[in-house]
Amino acid sequence: MEHTLDNPAWNALIGNNKQFSNGNESAKYFDEKVSPFIGLKENSVANFQILHEIIAHDQPVGLITPVEVEIPYIWKVLGQINAFQMVHNQPKQSFDIKDELVPLTKKHIPEMLALTKLTNPGPFAERTIEFGHYQGIFEDDRLIAMAGQRLNPASYAEISAVCTHPDHLGKGYARQLLLSQIQRIKAAAGIPFLHVKKDNERAVNVYENIGFTIRKEIYFYFLKRRII
Repeated sequence: MEHTLDNPAWNALIGNNKQFSNGNESAKYFDEKVSPFIGLKENSVANFQILHEIIAHDQPVGLITPVEVEIPYIWKVLGQINAFQMVHNQPKQSFDIKDELVPLTKKHIPEMLALTKLTNPGPFAERTIEFGHYQGIFEDDRLIAMAGQRLNPASYAEISAVCTHPDHLGKGYARQLLLSQIQRIKAAAGIPFLHVKKDNERAVNVYENIGFTIRKEIYFYFLKRRII
């Protein structure tokens, strides 16, 4: 039986993120202003065709899959990222958070967009904040680090958009934001997970040091619909 996290976007779109879901019983997608990710019940040629027919925008989309996939010609492959999917299965515990973590709201969206554009932690759009639980660290009223949640399939909650301004690396900000998200997810009886580029050894080490373990290698495909 397929594990929930083998198809995280699909299981989020039919589950706890269904308020953002568009599509049908075979292919679904988020509003492009929330997230570029799409979900297919199965990675079949027929479902790629269905998505091509029903998706209501022509912006790039992202597919997450546990195996490499041959993408049908009707979709142009813009890029592929090989990543690790990591899960935090450690017991619930309390962490010492020393910096002030500020809840981020709509008024912070311009700064959030600027920081994610600078640091490129992954796709982040003007309504991504609606996934919820975003927190930031500020210095002199300027956002210098942030993290939040994204996909929420079943009992799992993805920590996402973990980023720090390049001028403030090495100060432990990402670690504190991660620990806060872990606490929040576990307090709600959830299981934290995240994705990280396979070649980002520094980030993998940070995540392992706070209790994440690699579940499996996973693949991100970024696609654009061809006009046929």
